[in-house]
Amino acid sequence: MNRLQFLLAAIVALLLPLSPAAAWWEYGHETVARIAYLEVNPETRAGIDGLLRQSKLLDTPTCPAKTIAEASVWPDCVKNLGDRFSYAYNWHFVDIDVCKPFDPKGPCAGGNCVISQIERNQRLLADKHLNPRERLMALIFLVHFVGDLHQPLHAAERDGDQGGNKLRTHYGVMAGRTNLHSIWDGLLADRAISTPPGDAKGLLAGTTPESRAAMQTGTVTDWAKESWELARDTVYPTATHGPACPPTRPADAGLDEATIQQLIPVLRQQVLRGGLRLAKMLDDAFAGHVPPRPKYG
Repeated sequence: MNRLQFLLAAIVALLLPLSPAAAWWEYGHETVARIAYLEVNPETRAGIDGLLRQSKLLDTPTCPAKTIAEASVWPDCVKNLGDRFSYAYNWHFVDIDVCKPFDPKGPCAGGNCVISQIERNQRLLADKHLNPRERLMALIFLVHFVGDLHQPLHAAERDGDQGGNKLRTHYGVMAGRTNLHSIWDGLLADRAISTPPGDAKGLLAGTTPESRAAMQTGTVTDWAKESWELARDTVYPTATHGPACPPTRPADAGLDEATIQQLIPVLRQQVLRGGLRLAKMLDDAFAGHVPPRPKYG
């Protein structure tokens, strides 16, 4: 990106409303989904395509889901449809304070967090006795929520800042301010994913089968803790120029170009992890490997 593109992106970011449930901008979700689609086995890919061919069952013409890329952003798109899908508002994140011990039980009470919903939707997708519309929605939510979980500020907050949404922050050459959540959702994500070798195939290009398999290990809760630790140890300190705890709020909070360069490989790895882990969850679901019920809620 050149300087003009950065400034235009910054202007767009400043106009966006703050929302604790805001998810990765389209590029992040689409790339996670495309990595998974490339990595799943052929039988899984056929199953995904078969469900997506029935996307008219969703009755959301303004929010298409004909491809896995479209499906990856559908749960954000339907937020604009008012009450129809408002029940899913809290499913996109789990706010665990980085200055306290990692404990998702409280935020996940009643299953209303991204950890529980990933587990739930994988289980629903694996149930071939369900009607096609329910399995399709499970597929779409699973694709989206695994992407969400790998944006560190969807698994963490600090001092009630709603995952960085309330932390006003400079980004690169931006003359004004945005918020830390938007930086990791979009400005930094778009920069990182497009850095050569870019996009899904580019991110996969530098990995070995062994490293891919290693990234796929662990549970959903393990991945949430990994994102939470990344927020605690990297996301907040690099923005506020000091340790995450106790919370510091310097007037010059922000990321300069040198810091952005350091964070690009961090974010690229998160997108890659999300795509590979989603691929395994999809393979397991379409093979009928029903996971146990969630621990929380």
